[in-house]
Amino acid sequence: MKKLINSFLMAALGGAVSLGAYKYLEVNEEQSLENTESTNTQLVNLISSNPENAIDYVTAAEMTVNGVVHVKTEGTIEYKQRAFDPFRHFFYGNGNIEKEYSQPIKGAGSGVIISEDGYLVTNNHVIENADKIKVTLNNKKSYNAELVGSDPATDLAVLKIEEDGLPHLDFGNSDDLHIGEWVLAVGNPFNLTSTVTAGIVSAKGRDINILSNDPYTGLSSIESFIQTDAAVNPGNSGGALVNTKGELIGINAAIKSNTGSFAGYSFAIPANIAKKVVGDLIEYGSVQRAFIGINIRDIDEELANELEINDLNGVYVSGLSPNGSAKDAGIKEGDIVKKVEGFEIRNVNELQAKIGEFRPGDKINVTLKRDGQFLSKTVTLKNLEGSTSILVDDHLDLLKSLGAKFADLSDEEKEKLGIDNGVKVEELFPGKLRTTGMSDGFVITSIDNQPIKDREDLLNTLQEKQGGILIQGLYEKGRMVYYGLGMK
Repeated sequence: MKKLINSFLMAALGGAVSLGAYKYLEVNEEQSLENTESTNTQLVNLISSNPENAIDYVTAAEMTVNGVVHVKTEGTIEYKQRAFDPFRHFFYGNGNIEKEYSQPIKGAGSGVIISEDGYLVTNNHVIENADKIKVTLNNKKSYNAELVGSDPATDLAVLKIEEDGLPHLDFGNSDDLHIGEWVLAVGNPFNLTSTVTAGIVSAKGRDINILSNDPYTGLSSIESFIQTDAAVNPGNSGGALVNTKGELIGINAAIKSNTGSFAGYSFAIPANIAKKVVGDLIEYGSVQRAFIGINIRDIDEELANELEINDLNGVYVSGLSPNGSAKDAGIKEGDIVKKVEGFEIRNVNELQAKIGEFRPGDKINVTLKRDGQFLSKTVTLKNLEGSTSILVDDHLDLLKSLGAKFADLSDEEKEKLGIDNGVKVEELFPGKLRTTGMSDGFVITSIDNQPIKDREDLLNTLQEKQGGILIQGLYEKGRMVYYGLGMK
């Protein structure tokens, strides 16, 4: 009997424990659900009370897609192919054979309308070597475009079509971009018109070493790309990178890929650089580059240890130009540039890009760190020649047509060659002079028997010539050569 009572009590106790545990779990589950619902409600309320945080891709795409165009180009590359014929050499004493060829080329890319009266921006590499440029709008209307100007140092070019009332994009402030911010890439990949892709800003101030210095002006390239993971493919070049407000914050220029197609990284020229370059090309026909007049280097760990500093952000001033803007403003060797116009400078790329937004004569505020203390200097920027004036090169189009970089001869070079005057062809690029068979290092002494004194004299003479001309000169070993050239 006692054993039976004990069994009953144990069963009752187990039931009570089980019921209590169930009730405890039921209450906790209800509380957990209440907490979850409360959290969800808070998230919904947060979004509802902050509508500006919501990302509207549809509106951004609608605002921009009609302002992006398809660019098609046609051109011709002329070149010479040299060979050696041993039989000809045996019988005639000269076995060199030279044949001229011309090869038609076609290209395609994108462009962005930036004004209602028909100005467009695209990449320089999209229109390079083009004789004809055709622009097709999103409404399928096509126009012949005129090249206003180009800048190889930033890979930008400006086109113009004759039309009014065009949909266009407004420049945004690329300095305000944040890493992680959503952006849209609008363009014409693979000749597919009006394609929109989305991604985030992955990095800023990227230097991927793809641009060359401008061969005609001698200006160094500026690379401070916006890196995104928005899908960009061949044909997107020159298209728009926009934020979710529909503002133009970059011009798509390149991809990082081993296959030639998108592989996760794309790069755009910041809008602040593009806006300044475009304005210069439209107003002056050439880019007005400003210089601060300092030799600079990034701060690496070795330099940081040498300077006994912990902060590696900034640009170290390793030297000063004798009559440069920085020296005039009181900047000293050993200073560290921390900000320009309030914009934080972390490396050389960012400093070059920021200075590239200004013209000669502009005054900028530069924040420095010297001996552990911060100080500000007002710097008046200068041009390449050391003045604050705007430089307009009337010969730029001629130089591009000729495809050459010229240099005045030193007295030593004249004495060595036994001449009193002449201009050296320092470097040749695709253009008229290369098609004549001329090589680097040729010294032009006269044109149509008229002596050429210096570079300025050469360009002024060629600017006035029309039809066929005769160029006389010699190479380093003194061999006299004549070349025929047609001028428009």
